[in-house]
Amino acid sequence: MVAQEDPIIPLPIKAIQDTIRAPILTENPNRPPIPVDTLVQDTTVENSGTLLDKIVYKAKDYVRLSQKENKIYLYDEAEIYYQDVELKAGIIILDYVTNEVYAGRIKDSTGTYTQLPYFKQGEQVVIPDSIRFNFDTEKALIWNSRTEQQAGAGAIGSDAMKVLAEITKKENDSVYFLKNGKITTSKDTLDPDYYIRIRKAKFVPGKKIIAGLSNMYLVDVPTPLALPFAYFPLSQGRTGGLIFPTFTQDPNRGFAVQNGGYYFPISDYVDLSVLGDYFTNGSYGFRTQTTYAKRYKFRGTVNFRYENQIFSQKGFDDYRRTTLYNLQISHSQDTKSNPNSRFSASVNLGSSQYFTNSFNQINVQNTQNNNLSSSVSYSRTFPEYPSVNVSMTATHNQNTRTRQVTLTLPTVQASMERIFPFAKRDGIKKGILQNVNFQYNLRAENRIQTNDSIFPSLQMFDDARVGARHSIPLNTNFKVAKYFSVSVGGNYEDVWSFETFRRGVVEGDETNREVVLDTISGFDRYNRYGLNASIGTTLYGTFNFGDDKKLQAIRHVVRPQIGWGYTPSFEQFYDTYTDNDGDQVLYSPFEGTLNGAPSLNKANSLSFSVQNIIEAKVKDKDSTALEPKKITLLNNLSFSTAYNFEADSLKLAPIGFTGGTRILNEKMNINFSGTLDPYTVDNNGRRVNTFNVANGGSLLRFTRGSLNLSYSLNSDIFNKSKPKDEAEDASDEYRAASGGSTDDLFGFGLDNSRRTSQPDPDDDGEVAPYANKLPWDLNMRFALGYNNSNRQNQVNTASLMFSGNVTLTPKWDVRVSSGYDFVGKGFAQTQLGFTRNLKSFNLRFNWVPFGQNERWDFFIGISSSILSDLKWEQNSQRFIR
Repeated sequence: MVAQEDPIIPLPIKAIQDTIRAPILTENPNRPPIPVDTLVQDTTVENSGTLLDKIVYKAKDYVRLSQKENKIYLYDEAEIYYQDVELKAGIIILDYVTNEVYAGRIKDSTGTYTQLPYFKQGEQVVIPDSIRFNFDTEKALIWNSRTEQQAGAGAIGSDAMKVLAEITKKENDSVYFLKNGKITTSKDTLDPDYYIRIRKAKFVPGKKIIAGLSNMYLVDVPTPLALPFAYFPLSQGRTGGLIFPTFTQDPNRGFAVQNGGYYFPISDYVDLSVLGDYFTNGSYGFRTQTTYAKRYKFRGTVNFRYENQIFSQKGFDDYRRTTLYNLQISHSQDTKSNPNSRFSASVNLGSSQYFTNSFNQINVQNTQNNNLSSSVSYSRTFPEYPSVNVSMTATHNQNTRTRQVTLTLPTVQASMERIFPFAKRDGIKKGILQNVNFQYNLRAENRIQTNDSIFPSLQMFDDARVGARHSIPLNTNFKVAKYFSVSVGGNYEDVWSFETFRRGVVEGDETNREVVLDTISGFDRYNRYGLNASIGTTLYGTFNFGDDKKLQAIRHVVRPQIGWGYTPSFEQFYDTYTDNDGDQVLYSPFEGTLNGAPSLNKANSLSFSVQNIIEAKVKDKDSTALEPKKITLLNNLSFSTAYNFEADSLKLAPIGFTGGTRILNEKMNINFSGTLDPYTVDNNGRRVNTFNVANGGSLLRFTRGSLNLSYSLNSDIFNKSKPKDEAEDASDEYRAASGGSTDDLFGFGLDNSRRTSQPDPDDDGEVAPYANKLPWDLNMRFALGYNNSNRQNQVNTASLMFSGNVTLTPKWDVRVSSGYDFVGKGFAQTQLGFTRNLKSFNLRFNWVPFGQNERWDFFIGISSSILSDLKWEQNSQRFIR
């Protein structure tokens, strides 16, 4: 009888119970034995076709061995594991002679393909429709593959690169060849809203994609954006590369290429970005941005900006050339790195007109900044008793309007902890003697006042002022009659100066003689001292109305205080000279020095102050609350004045008052202050020693006042089911993301490098209009100033600032920022803007419709940082008048 099929090759194995695994684990006896080599195996040697490890497999439905076909069939939730290869699919067919495996989908009862293959080798994952893989050569053919590349250390979810291809050939574990592929960062890989189509490409996972002809598709519609070849870096971590520029047009300088440059990842701790601008009229600028950080040690940034601006053309009358620069440094030290030593820096200096005239100033808020300040400080604490803290600080303050610059290079301060000589260090201090304490403070300073025309240069050091001040305060405190707190003390100061000034009259013609000022170099000093004392207490008054009332009680807290201060006259540090009229003029050689001259007038005065706090206890609207609700009706109302016994007139000082409260569920803050003067003024507006009531006026004359109101609310306040603090946090977080202050009252950023918020990875992309809610927030601030010092009865300031945000739909945000000056009768800087979340894209438009900073900014681009250079943006430049 002749068999109807080929004979089965007998396998030289012993009979064992599991006959299925035998072909997988047994080698072919006809193959020569593998020689044993003690040397390291050369991976370039041709593969012998022998499996080097066990293959583990399983399936939910069945596992079938076909000795006729030399294959194993796995069906339904099939899985195979071999070394670092993991394969899952609906159906898997394994050829144990050629060591090849095929995996594919299966159909469910409705005819839909399910259980797509999942292929993982090492860290690389591919999800295709089907795959053919050889365990020996590790080559594969993959149909309709989908893989995700984490391009960058922080790329996750929607910020990762998705690579799709109709046919993929796996050459080895590090090289793939793609045909008819797509590259996108869209969450929906089956139907992406955009992709870059590539015809042929070489794909090195985790490193790069090199493609031929590539062009961009939007919703499966090709766009004119195409390149003959393309390179997509996929390296993990930071890599250097070009920063794509923006093409703009300026009415003063012509066409421009802006914000283009290169990024240098210098090391794991430092990076550098170099950006530049160039205009067709010859203007140019460049910026360097450096970020450095070391965990648990320090972090900081260094930004330098320079611009060479050219207006008009050479030969014209209006031609001019200006240079602007700005330097910003920020350095902070981790407190855990050294608890006894700390270095910090915050520097912002440069040309006074940089923020107002820069052709690349993209943060509108900085145009409203009238002050640049810097501080670089180092401090060290010596913890041994008595502990001493020493600090050295260099400061800079620059008024961009007046162009005045004040520097301290440096300021040295030292302070010793408070010492109680009559008490144990660890014991409780009681009584007058045990509470006696003193300490020592030093402040030495080198102060320079100049203007930005000679800053920085050696010329600015010509008028430097150098001095030091030593102070030793001595105090004690105790109780009197159990309820009165008494404090008694004194202060001694020793002031050093390294130059003084002598005044005199130049000899010569009596009609032409003048007072001259001579600078005397050398060390000189004076001392001053004074005594002080104060007594105060706290009074409480409660008015109960009954627990059944809505207003159950009111509590009034009063803190009165009386103080005394005495300072003698220091005429021993004064001198005289004879003026042209023959009169003796008194002056101090220390006038004009860093710390000034000691007082010539004796002071012996009493000060009075009283602080009031009014609180209420009301019935809570929540019926489940066990305790009544406490609210503050007046969180502060203070009055203060003084009486000088040594003054020859105007002994009573004006009465100053300050106050504040919160209303409308603590959403509106109200703060006010003012001055009440008991004396009248003459026709020239000078205070005279006559009480105002004696001159036919009121008891006190209201001379100055200010009122500030701020109101912040959002739609979540009216949502009773949402916690109050959660609503506030959401609003603040949104405003902080705009690139400005948390309330946007002075404008929001127009930073071209800033993207709107990334899409939510859990967002399904569905956009539905709001049914009964429209999220919004509103911030308002009103300031009022009043002056009546000379009976002018004038409101000198009155302005209203406001900003708001409205989320029209889950994808549309609109915001506005503006204000109005009621005295100047004009609008403050006004901004309008909106953003649109287009799934993988972001669209943004900001507009300053009028004013000195009039401009607009439009941007649409991919939200993912991987392909952020795929964008289109257009903006106008501020017209420099």
